[in-house]
Amino acid sequence: MTGIIDVSQLAKTYGDGTKAVKGISFNVSEGEFFGFLGPNGAGKSTTIKILTTLLRKTSGSASVAGFDVDSDGAKIRKIIGVQNQDTVVDEDLTGRENMTLQGELQQMHGQALKERVDELLKIVDLVDAADKRAGFYSGGMKKRLDLATTLVHDPKILFLDEPTTGLDPQSRAAIWAYLKRLNEQGITIFITTQYLEEVDRLCRRLAIVDLGEIVAQGTPSELKHEIGADSISLGFENSTMNGGDTRSKAKELLEKKFDGISNIVNSDIGLTVYAKNGGFLVPEIVRAFDDAKIGLSSIGVSSPTLDDVFLKHTGKRIRVEEVSSANYRGMFSRRRR
Repeated sequence: MTGIIDVSQLAKTYGDGTKAVKGISFNVSEGEFFGFLGPNGAGKSTTIKILTTLLRKTSGSASVAGFDVDSDGAKIRKIIGVQNQDTVVDEDLTGRENMTLQGELQQMHGQALKERVDELLKIVDLVDAADKRAGFYSGGMKKRLDLATTLVHDPKILFLDEPTTGLDPQSRAAIWAYLKRLNEQGITIFITTQYLEEVDRLCRRLAIVDLGEIVAQGTPSELKHEIGADSISLGFENSTMNGGDTRSKAKELLEKKFDGISNIVNSDIGLTVYAKNGGFLVPEIVRAFDDAKIGLSSIGVSSPTLDDVFLKHTGKRIRVEEVSSANYRGMFSRRRR
């Protein structure tokens, strides 16, 4: 199956020997909203840098709109828009001036450029602030301006590397709304993210990545259906002292006493148990643990989530790591002296 983005056995090893990407394969269809979900260090940014021709691969193959990432870099750069993790705006320029400058760099001029800038200012809700210096923008406004600058030349494909990291929930929701609207207009979007809700709400398909490898691919609903059971989260008392022994004892009891459990996975706080009709099983687990003198600090039951999918394949949950305010400003967002 081929797509507008095709990746086969892609690998990247850095000079110090770090294997950031380990032979991954996937494809993205034209007009699709595709997500790359994983924690920091999973290989997401390395992959997107290779696809946007900012980094050369070690092995494998990758093409964007039929162009090879190694030999056709200039052609790829003409048809893509790229938003990196760091916000790249010039704080001495107004929002309108930032966008106009980006358009001129893309060989756009005159009335066509002016109309495009005016159109995008409306899309990202910055009309009222268009002629104010970007240095006075809030973090969310800078992110929206940064997104708009990537769209000035009307790219065919949009690459977004954790575009909402560091934003408050309201600003994050606003960015999601803009991205959904852009995708509905036909733009192919490839997004990397740590946020489970982001891919669940936006992406038609996704790949879950960890330690440079793809551990699962599919639609959000397919991946959650794969779990096939409710998840019961069990936390144990004194886990720092004897968590290993308690966990082993609890796991042995669950496997011996209860039918209908499909899987038991170690978690950060104790165990996650997958079973059908988990809500009915909870009281029985509590009674059995009480009889066995296994102290529970917490217990909860929920329907399958993407976090459960990640836990199933990696043995851990995704921990979102926000950027610091210093890094969030970005390498070009400091004022000139």
